[in-house]
Amino acid sequence: MAHLLPLRVFLSSQTQETPSKPLKLSKRSNNHKTSISTAKKGLLSPSHKMHKLNLEVSPHRAVSAVRLMRIEFGGAFADLLNEKGKGSGDNEMGYVERTLGFRTRDLDDRDLRLVTDIVGGTIRWRRYLDHLIGSLCHDESMFRSMEPLLLQILRIGFYEIVKLNMPPYAVVDENVKLAKVALRPGAGNMVNGILRKLVLVKENNSLPLPKLEGDSRAQARALATLYSHPVWMVRRWTKYLGQEEAIQLMMWNNSDPSFSLRANAAKGITRDDLVMQLNSLKVPHEVSLHLDDFVRVKIGLQNVIRAGLLKEGLCSVQDESAGLAVSVVDPQPGEDIIDCCAAPGGKTIYMASRLRGKGKVHAIDINKGRLRILKETAKLQKVDGVVDAIHADLRTFAENSPMKSGKVLLDAPCSGLGVLSKRSDLRWNRRLEDMEQLKNLQDELLDAASTLVSSGGVLIYSTCSIDPEENKDRVEAFLVRHPEFRIDPVNRYVPSDFVTKQGFYFSDPVKHSLDGAFAARLVRTL
Repeated sequence: MAHLLPLRVFLSSQTQETPSKPLKLSKRSNNHKTSISTAKKGLLSPSHKMHKLNLEVSPHRAVSAVRLMRIEFGGAFADLLNEKGKGSGDNEMGYVERTLGFRTRDLDDRDLRLVTDIVGGTIRWRRYLDHLIGSLCHDESMFRSMEPLLLQILRIGFYEIVKLNMPPYAVVDENVKLAKVALRPGAGNMVNGILRKLVLVKENNSLPLPKLEGDSRAQARALATLYSHPVWMVRRWTKYLGQEEAIQLMMWNNSDPSFSLRANAAKGITRDDLVMQLNSLKVPHEVSLHLDDFVRVKIGLQNVIRAGLLKEGLCSVQDESAGLAVSVVDPQPGEDIIDCCAAPGGKTIYMASRLRGKGKVHAIDINKGRLRILKETAKLQKVDGVVDAIHADLRTFAENSPMKSGKVLLDAPCSGLGVLSKRSDLRWNRRLEDMEQLKNLQDELLDAASTLVSSGGVLIYSTCSIDPEENKDRVEAFLVRHPEFRIDPVNRYVPSDFVTKQGFYFSDPVKHSLDGAFAARLVRTL
């Protein structure tokens, strides 16, 4: 399950751990030699303001602005989950204090929900919001030279007014306060002027948005702004899906994500037990239509985190699309399974739980830190007895190891284009050039994984991508190189609605309301 690791982790067989991620700056920031520490231009010195409590500034806006800065410039993920659930008020306020030099009142439950909504939404709609902000500035240079924190405050205000339909003048007032305290009075005046322009054009139903007209390139640029995706993604999806389906996919990616919880059978927890827990927490839910251990949750995940259900190993957050990929593997008690590129271990742990204490999952991964997380999770969920963690580059491991198995899973590094609803930042971190690098890497890993499959055994290739060039095209190219393998249709393992004409598993976000995912079973005949 290593599909979202940075490419550089895999491109060298010498890599042992993910290097410390360098501070990434946008073009705007590089032009002004801006970093997160210097992005607070105009702030009072932290030594003058540190530990001061400001009760006037909206806490959820301060936290949202700082988290957006961390995501855009510090590489933080824009998801909901870490071991603290990103739900610790102290944890969030610590970042605010170190970045802005003051604290606000503590976050309550409503504030936490707003932070999640605003951060996720602002990132998803970033291109759209920046177009509006740039259009309402005096000139383009004003927008291009805008300091990062000021831009984040404006993005928040624009998102709250345009997408959340919050009372506009309350939004103006609160964001002006934040800009004045976090930056300087002049910044507050600028926020006031631009947000009031937005309120006026919105009330007149005259938002300055591009029209869908002209040739295919012009239309792709307009759609990229209207639905806030990179232009290259829009052009790629229009090519493969057609414009109408591409729009539906972008609308799905911009919708609020739902999450699935998997009951941990290895600890004796059934789905009914999990449902009882969710009922006691008053968390709305639906049972999965496809998998017996899964429950879908649209809202209330923070309540699950705070109640300790994840920390105690009673359940895991895992999309049903990933669970169905494990169904394609079809782990059975007593089997030895090799899981290539295993960490951080979502599929590994689920396969291990389905072994019912008999057999072994050999989990190979190049990244020592992520492999450590896998081992800790296996212990937490009481499947460590059937999980064997192996720190290695799959390509060199396959060359030097005599290990063979009747089942080998390659959950390959991929673009992650199937999970853009949950990973709202990922669309801005992927480039078209990544696709060629990933395809080459996927081919190398497939070749390596195939050598670990015993005669008559099966190689399962899976991704969390919806891109045909990473999915069926990679399988077809592999079969040309390896005629000793043939396709084993997956219709025995997953519902027919998920089976393609070629016999592959494919989860379509728009059609199935799940993350996008792909899997193919390839049987070695010799």
